[in-house]
Amino acid sequence: MAYFAITPKNASAPDDVIEIHRSDTHAAIEKVLVSKGIIEHPGLFNWVGRITRQWPRVKAGEYKVSAAMSPLAIFSTLTSGISIIHPITVREGENMYEIGADIEAKGLSTPEEFVSLCRDRDFIVLMGFDPGMKSLEGFLFPDTYHFNKTMSVEDMVRQMVRHANQMWTPADDARAARMGMTRFQIITLASIVEKETGAPSDRPMISSVFHNRLRKRMKLQSDPTTIYGMWARFRGKIHKSDLSVANPFNTYVVAGLPEGPISNPGRESITAALNPVQSDNLYFVSHNDGTTEFTKSLGDHNRAVQKFQLDPKARAGKSWRDLKKKKQSN
Repeated sequence: MAYFAITPKNASAPDDVIEIHRSDTHAAIEKVLVSKGIIEHPGLFNWVGRITRQWPRVKAGEYKVSAAMSPLAIFSTLTSGISIIHPITVREGENMYEIGADIEAKGLSTPEEFVSLCRDRDFIVLMGFDPGMKSLEGFLFPDTYHFNKTMSVEDMVRQMVRHANQMWTPADDARAARMGMTRFQIITLASIVEKETGAPSDRPMISSVFHNRLRKRMKLQSDPTTIYGMWARFRGKIHKSDLSVANPFNTYVVAGLPEGPISNPGRESITAALNPVQSDNLYFVSHNDGTTEFTKSLGDHNRAVQKFQLDPKARAGKSWRDLKKKKQSN
């Protein structure tokens, strides 16, 4: 038994990966190890675990093991809790559909399962939110998370939402209340600011424009909200006809804020939504390099649109949105 415990099956064997789940029995774990050729005698392996009292210490996870490891070394790995990690980066401005695709690319879940959970009313309430919320969009905080394949989708979403709650402070609640807004409304506005921003320094002024329009009961007329409302059929270009299609997110049609957040904003955009600069600006248009032209009147805005957007030479190969997409795809 002692010889078996310290002797590898094959000293030159390559590494392999196994998944241990919380519900796995000793026999199930042994079966996986045998099927992958990592151990040869499951009965002896079972006894090694019992004699050394390792079985109760085995932790769920995804582990790298091989037949070049002795049974004791295998148990050392399975009880370490040091699982293979798959980093998932939620970028500022990504929505739940994009996050779901990232998770699928790492083999951790499907986009359908991820989005379905984010829309699950019971789960939303369980996370401490109002049952009237349609999804957890906006509360999947941008950061790099470290997941493994034995984690459930619930575990992953909980981490993102927990981080969002940590980043929202009592001072934020107080500031929102003084503005006559709720946390949900601030996050919704911040999600739009995030999508409209190429240069971080422009966020407070973009926030100012939207606050001014809300105060004057003007429609926000934000292209990113329209795109979100037609996400399933969006193919990279928004058409003039799309602006007149009624949906809860099309701010060319609906008055005020859209139904909910359209992306997951970072802390800077949340701060900007809470602290807009004082201005009389009601319009803005991109310079196509990430910066923005702000104007107070419709006439000035139309001239800016003509200069920076309608002139083919002004935008060709310069749009920060196009460059950002190209950079992320690389």
